[in-house]
Amino acid sequence: MKKKKNIILENIKLVTAGAKGVAIGKTEDGKTVLVSGAIPGDVVNARVKKSKSKYYEAEAVEVLEESPFRVAPKCIHFGACGGCKWQNMSYEKQLDFKQEEVYNNIKRIGGLENFETLSILGSEEEYFYRNKMEFSFSNARWLTVAEINSQDDFNDKNALGFHIPGMWSKILDLKECFLQEDPSNAIRLAVKEYADQNGLDFFDVKNQKGFLRTLMMRQNSKGEWMVLFQLYREEKENREKLFTFLLEKFPQIKTLVYAINPKPNDSIYDLDINIYSGEGFLMEEMDGLKFKIGPKSFFQTNYKQALELYRKTLEFADLKGDEVVYDLYTGTGTIAQYVARKAKQVIGIESVQEAIDAAIEHAELNGLDNCTFYCGDMKDIFNDDFLQNHPKADVLITDPPRDGMHQKVVEQILKLSPEKIVYVSCNSATQARDLALMKDHYTLVKILPVDMFPQTHHVENIALLLKK
Repeated sequence: MKKKKNIILENIKLVTAGAKGVAIGKTEDGKTVLVSGAIPGDVVNARVKKSKSKYYEAEAVEVLEESPFRVAPKCIHFGACGGCKWQNMSYEKQLDFKQEEVYNNIKRIGGLENFETLSILGSEEEYFYRNKMEFSFSNARWLTVAEINSQDDFNDKNALGFHIPGMWSKILDLKECFLQEDPSNAIRLAVKEYADQNGLDFFDVKNQKGFLRTLMMRQNSKGEWMVLFQLYREEKENREKLFTFLLEKFPQIKTLVYAINPKPNDSIYDLDINIYSGEGFLMEEMDGLKFKIGPKSFFQTNYKQALELYRKTLEFADLKGDEVVYDLYTGTGTIAQYVARKAKQVIGIESVQEAIDAAIEHAELNGLDNCTFYCGDMKDIFNDDFLQNHPKADVLITDPPRDGMHQKVVEQILKLSPEKIVYVSCNSATQARDLALMKDHYTLVKILPVDMFPQTHHVENIALLLKK
């Protein structure tokens, strides 16, 4: 049977937000429609991208009536860039929909009832809240629809910016970005201008050749900056001239580092980092705790909200000072050390050796002798032998990746049987799935959604569970 193409669903009223930031409506016959490129409150005509038995996936092609929640997006790249997809929705409504999503996931997926839902903790900064940004160089920049339709001849093919969603070889050349405070934009634009004027080769993704590959910038709360370049090949003279130019123009750059990367991918974790200027790291402080942030370090990208998240996690744990605390998926041990000052002993587990090395270093730096860290895949290391050879946990904190916890890990938590569990999650759907596995043994007392990423659909959630 010949497939129908270009099906347009007309006059769809979008009533709420769904997973991954889509807006949700229904057809006249009651079939659900998940629409990208629009916000709740809009009435749209939408083109079907996928037709499932119970719903359509579609994209808005025409907005017939604008939502009362619409606001003018700040950024000129809105729509082409895949970053801040909710930039055209008021921040107040963003928070409402995030809170609703978390609550619905816990209730529907988790099958949980009678828990307290605290009001979502919004971000003080709606823009310029990220302390780390990564940009890619390309010698074949993405042309917008307007540029293509203009039929002009575009000589400037170089780009320094973001990957177009779903098109890894296409880079949008950024003129502005509202995610990282100045001088982030100024540094990026200066690098682009210098490279163009001096004929430096931008990376060719398809043919895997060129000189300039990626640019990463991160800053600490003191306004000190780190700049990291990935170069596809070494060009010593060009590299040194570029780096000298940057350091002279931007005295805020405390350390400048680089890596030579001839691999097919941009991952830096298996690369040697070379220090050109400074110490190769930044120092950060959170409520008196010091952390050493290197080029490969994981650290929450919204510093101020991360601090609030840790404070609330500690508040949920409600430690008295004599507890043994387990911190699963401890990363660089940030939460572990944050709670260690209120606990008798903290045991952290993480799968990445470099993160564990950093956690140990930070504990020594902060004078914490009650933290012990172990490295290994969580489902393998967190086993019966581990439980038998370590003290029983009074409180367990877990902050897994988006996929949530492996079922074996949940089973071990139930064997460990701590009196209290604080579950921090960046994906309330997988969190709800895990909570459902524990609901016969634990009571969900309360949840607190925390917005770490304004202008996006992403939301964190903290859940408190008490043993029945």
